[in-house]
Amino acid sequence: MGLTHIDKAGKARMVDVTGKGSTEREAIAKGRVIMLPGTLGLIIGNEIKKGDVLGVARVAGIMAAKKTSAIIPLCHPLNITSVTVDFEIQKDPPGIEITASAKVASRTGVEMEALTAVSAAALTIYDMCKAVDKGMRITDVRLVKKTGGKSGVYEAQ
Repeated sequence: MGLTHIDKAGKARMVDVTGKGSTEREAIAKGRVIMLPGTLGLIIGNEIKKGDVLGVARVAGIMAAKKTSAIIPLCHPLNITSVTVDFEIQKDPPGIEITASAKVASRTGVEMEALTAVSAAALTIYDMCKAVDKGMRITDVRLVKKTGGKSGVYEAQ
């Protein structure tokens, strides 16, 4: 299988999807922000001085998914039909697992939009909490599932 974003001369290109049929597509991505137990406690208690960390991170993830083509050079601009960003508190190690889902009816998939949503939500959590915990780590950002399109269903093992 060749790389789709490289032309015959080896130069970067946007993939031509003109001839592809539009199908319903969904992608789900996950990631984690690992932090000190005290930082997690402040987030849970809504005691971070910058405000509602998870509420702001959710909106940041949704906004980022909608703007993915503006920050990932070869992504197609998509008319996304749904984006969700959810959080699960993790006790060991202390942190927050982020799950983002993006949906579209299009000629190309929404994997990058889901991954961008997770990344932006994680960065927002870091930004809002860095005053109390500069050692937070953003980890395990990955695609866990995608459906639709010619390649069908992908689920991470």
